[in-house]
Amino acid sequence: MTTDGPESPTQDLGTASHGRRSPGDTSLFPTMVLRDAAARPHPQRRILPARLLIMAWVVLLMALTLALVVLVTWSALSGGVGDRADRALTQEIGEFQEFAGTGRDPETGQAFTDVSSLMEVHLERQYPDGAEILFGWVDGTGTGGGGGGAPGGGSAGDTGPTEEPGRIRQGQEPPFDVSADPALVAGVLDDPAGRGVLDTPAGPMEWSKIRVLPPDGDGATGWFVTGYFTDPDQAAVAETVRTIALVSLVGLVAAGAAAWWVAGRILAPVRLVRQTAAEITEEDLTRRIEVSGRDDIAALAQQFNSMLDRLEGAFIEQRRFVDDAGHELRTPITIVRGHLELMGDDPRERREVVRLVTDELDRMGRIVEDLLLLAKSQQPDFVRPEPVSLAELTSDIDAHVRRLGDRDWRLEAVAEGEWRLDAQRVTQAVVQLAANAVRYSEPGTQVRIGSVVQGPDVLFWVTDQGAGIAAEEQGRIFGRFSRGGAARAGGGGAGLGLAIVRAIAEAHRGRVDLRSEPGRGSTFTLVVPRGREQM
Repeated sequence: MTTDGPESPTQDLGTASHGRRSPGDTSLFPTMVLRDAAARPHPQRRILPARLLIMAWVVLLMALTLALVVLVTWSALSGGVGDRADRALTQEIGEFQEFAGTGRDPETGQAFTDVSSLMEVHLERQYPDGAEILFGWVDGTGTGGGGGGAPGGGSAGDTGPTEEPGRIRQGQEPPFDVSADPALVAGVLDDPAGRGVLDTPAGPMEWSKIRVLPPDGDGATGWFVTGYFTDPDQAAVAETVRTIALVSLVGLVAAGAAAWWVAGRILAPVRLVRQTAAEITEEDLTRRIEVSGRDDIAALAQQFNSMLDRLEGAFIEQRRFVDDAGHELRTPITIVRGHLELMGDDPRERREVVRLVTDELDRMGRIVEDLLLLAKSQQPDFVRPEPVSLAELTSDIDAHVRRLGDRDWRLEAVAEGEWRLDAQRVTQAVVQLAANAVRYSEPGTQVRIGSVVQGPDVLFWVTDQGAGIAAEEQGRIFGRFSRGGAARAGGGGAGLGLAIVRAIAEAHRGRVDLRSEPGRGSTFTLVVPRGREQM
């Protein structure tokens, strides 16, 4: 038994639903061409590496973030300087008011009799911060009249007891002794506000003052003044901000280097994909990318490998089609050409030559149809499964095969139920098997067909009483242009029939089983598994 029937059973039964080729359509297979990239002009564009872009974006985002951190830190610390100065001024004024409220010297227990002694005792007991200054100013006016407050501000008409005007300052040396500068003291004392900011050679000084009246209401008045120099704190803030900025810069450089390294590791498969794609040619489609990991890049590499598998399969199928067509069509073309060249003028000879040429052309047509069908078997729409009644399908197949030849046809079993399969393709495969049985069995011998559901599969079989197939040939006859010993001895088809049957079975995710012994016939079984939609 081999692969071709006497009535071209390998005709594509799916053409009724898939459409027929027009007579003018000469395309036997969709040609796939890899064009040389150098042959196509491309605009010259400067390509920035993705690795550099990733690093640049990371560095830019981090730079903006760190700049925002530095700005917020500077703003918070600068605001803290003002708050710290306000707290210090408020604390010193509050302590003086509390001390003046007692009105007595803590050491002697005697009441204060004048403003000078009050402020001197209080200032002796204070330990101001290095950025602070505390001093008192006695106006030098008598009788509590509350005359001028600035240095030399006494009134010429004043009478009564008097005190020498001047300053009183105790404690450590401040950044700048404002009390020793009459102009600066006048700027503080003449200001109607209780608080303010004064520019000094040591920088801005925030100050606060309070009026001091004599304890007994008679005598010179004065002022208690506290000041806070903000430049030391501002310098500390600036130093802190510079340190943060320097650390941020070092961190930015480290982050850029880390981003460059990480991007390189992540994009390594992408570069490999690009290099592999650049090395692929029509002659070599075997290169693949090693897939490692479970991330998106690994998925990209896997999809690229799958694309190469499909592309390589398509090229292999194209080359196989061309090789097969060239090999099988060369013989009938040679025969036709030889007969035409040797044809004489005898009418009988001409008729015989025409008959032979016609037979060879018919044979060429069957070969082309079979090759086209095998080429189509690699396409996703080669089979179009749909729910089919197995009983009706088996009956239709039985009706088809009975026209193939004078044999004792027996329908052994009919499967029941519905199955998702391509009825036209399955019919085509079983008819091909029956045609082979007719070709390699004697007229009148028994040929049995049938179908049955067996577990997850439906089985269609054809059993004949022909010559059988040797064990060493059973695995080979399903290849293209392969024929068994009986077929080679008796001529026959091109050896594509069983290849078509196998292609139809594999398109259904099934297989073809063979049981045969020389001299005892053969049984071919088409196994179609249950479709995913049915499971």
